Amino acid sequence: MFIHNRLGLLESVETLLNQEQRLNQVTNNLANVDTPGFKKETVTFDEMLYQVNRSRQRVGKGLQINTVHQQGVVQKTDAPLDLAISGDGFFRVQTPAGVRYTRAGNFQRNNEGLLTTANGYPVLGEGGPITLNGNKVDVTRDGRLFVDGLQTNRLTVATADPKALKKEGENLFRLADGAAEETVENPQLLQGHLEKSNVNTVTEMTEMIDLYRAYEGQQKMIRAVDDMDDLAARKVGSLTG
Repeated sequence: MFIHNRLGLLESVETLLNQEQRLNQVTNNLANVDTPGFKKETVTFDEMLYQVNRSRQRVGKGLQINTVHQQGVVQKTDAPLDLAISGDGFFRVQTPAGVRYTRAGNFQRNNEGLLTTANGYPVLGEGGPITLNGNKVDVTRDGRLFVDGLQTNRLTVATADPKALKKEGENLFRLADGAAEETVENPQLLQGHLEKSNVNTVTEMTEMIDLYRAYEGQQKMIRAVDDMDDLAARKVGSLTG
């Protein structure tokens, strides 16, 4: 009984820890429901057989975090520096750690005239960081950038295998080691528009309720196993003739 009870506790604790990770992902999704270009994450569970000792194996639980790259709703803002990508692709951004990728097109012009992200990272074009020396900014659907009627640069839109894109915070992605980007030859850009987060509030709230019930069920399991251990300890040595 001791072995079975101990395994029961172990299974329940593993499940609670994994459910806690799922809850972290759901709350992070909800926290970014209004973040432009944010891509929600989901958690999938796997089972793996691993060695407990030389004579026994058991099944453990592992989890994998997946990013959902489905496009969010595109909303019209009429702000000239708001850009949205219709279809596949990412804006290329220069950061201190190297080139990063984002779908968030809520760009700004800094004091030096550079086109930057909301976090201050320069947006990259074919000629490097994009400088806006002028007043009226126009961006064509294929990414050509005009300032006061003169073309000054062209936005580069890149894509890559979704599995090779790793979230890095600040609404940015990096490429996994060994992966390569590909340039989107005919991007579809929309000036004066923003892609919203692809998080569905109702879905995430429903997921949170399901998580609460699952977590509560595992707590009841732990209490039941603990009660069995307590009963076994009290019955030890008590024999009836």
